Amino acid sequence: MILKKGDKKYRIKEIFYSIQGEGFHTGKPAIFVRFSGCNLWSGLEKDRTNAICKFCDTDFRGVDGDNGGVYDAEELLDKIKGIKAASKCKFIVLTGGEPLLQLDEDLVRGFHQNNYFLALETNGTVPVVKGMDWVTVSPKAGSKFIQKSGDELKVVYPQNNLDLPYFEKLDFNHFYLQPKEENTANDNVKKTLNYCLDNPVWKLSLQIHKVLDIQ
Repeated sequence: MILKKGDKKYRIKEIFYSIQGEGFHTGKPAIFVRFSGCNLWSGLEKDRTNAICKFCDTDFRGVDGDNGGVYDAEELLDKIKGIKAASKCKFIVLTGGEPLLQLDEDLVRGFHQNNYFLALETNGTVPVVKGMDWVTVSPKAGSKFIQKSGDELKVVYPQNNLDLPYFEKLDFNHFYLQPKEENTANDNVKKTLNYCLDNPVWKLSLQIHKVLDIQ
């Protein structure tokens, strides 16, 4: 037993096995652990217009997705180990919503004691918990951006009032632009591609899981 039952509970929207569809690890098999809740949007359509992040394409509300639920650390690890298709995979993507609203060092230690590699996806408004193996930060215009270092900066583009030259100076190893999905998505792909060509510190990130029509 790694942690005692009854410790902190984690609200998990879903857990599934797929490939990473975007950014540096595109194409890599991964176990996705999606935490419920976000601090930039409630997840309710009625609140989208007034949200800080208006373009989110993810359902992170509640705990009713595949393998979702309310777990303590040991229960969560057991749930992940029970996904037979993922039994050989040791690469976990911690995502949301915003996982850092719940993630803590105890859970990180539990994952590491089971030899998992932890890749975190965060909006950068909450300090990263210690022990992450890979940190992807995706800043959103209008938010209080405080996490200014990591492995990968992934910006959804275009966003009004987001200063890309400023981000280029931050302490990241990889810089990605990902076209924003909206009614003008095709135009956004062209805009993103052209920006990368004009500013080659940035690399193009496409959501290949949507192209492949997989989770």
